Amino acid sequence: MGNAKKKDVKLELLVSTMFQTSLDFLSNMFPNSSSQNYNILIINQTDQSHLLKSTVDNIRVINSFEKGLAKSRNMAINNTIGQLCLIVDDDVKFKPDFDKIILEAYNKNPNAAIITFKMEDFDGNLFKNYPLVKFHNLESIKEVNSVVITFNTKLIKQNRLLFNVNFGLGSTFETADEYIFMREALKLKMQTIFEPKVILSHPFFSSGKDSGNDKLVYARSALYYKYSGVLGYLKLCKYLYIVHKQGAIKTNQIIKKFKVGLKGIDTYKNLVKLGIEKA
Repeated sequence: MGNAKKKDVKLELLVSTMFQTSLDFLSNMFPNSSSQNYNILIINQTDQSHLLKSTVDNIRVINSFEKGLAKSRNMAINNTIGQLCLIVDDDVKFKPDFDKIILEAYNKNPNAAIITFKMEDFDGNLFKNYPLVKFHNLESIKEVNSVVITFNTKLIKQNRLLFNVNFGLGSTFETADEYIFMREALKLKMQTIFEPKVILSHPFFSSGKDSGNDKLVYARSALYYKYSGVLGYLKLCKYLYIVHKQGAIKTNQIIKKFKVGLKGIDTYKNLVKLGIEKA
């Protein structure tokens, strides 16, 4: 741990990164201010030759030798000292007054366990077609990116809500970690709110945008089976039809991609049998 714990931290930024040896990367994240103005917990997934240290009071560091973004998020949740937290990666850029926007949202919604926000790409375009809702539902959470998820730490820990370590970058299924997190919150009847304000920008391309990629087809198929059982096979077919219409895969690739999806479902079913994944 980089430095001693502080008391009464209202908002803490939970930053996931890899193989960092200097805090210099933070300067790109704060183009409108300084990282010294915020409380930050960095989870640096690394090895013994790439260790990160902090000598400043507002920044804490944990060097982790685990792999997987979900594990990084969970380590941050388990070690946060913030009453409220924002989950981010090292490639975001914060908007001016993003922290005030977050705090005001919780002041307006004191019972909220989770509040999500909007983000833009680096050209100033909205990242998603965001829903016109206040309270999240099973449809609206499909548009949530992890880096705009904030939460009330006390309520998250009371409900033992963590990320599913089998999903997300660096895991068996490399997508949908935020979707499962939000879906579990709804299942637990936690108050989850969408605040339609932009708090940060993010590179346009992300792993979730490459819809025809084998890793994504493999992971989405597992997700479909997780929540729909045997209907997951039909959802796989529908997904391949959609991405084919979008031009993400060619006609001669459909059968191959379907087989990739079947492998994803089989892997998921095996994880359930082994008790590694909950059905």
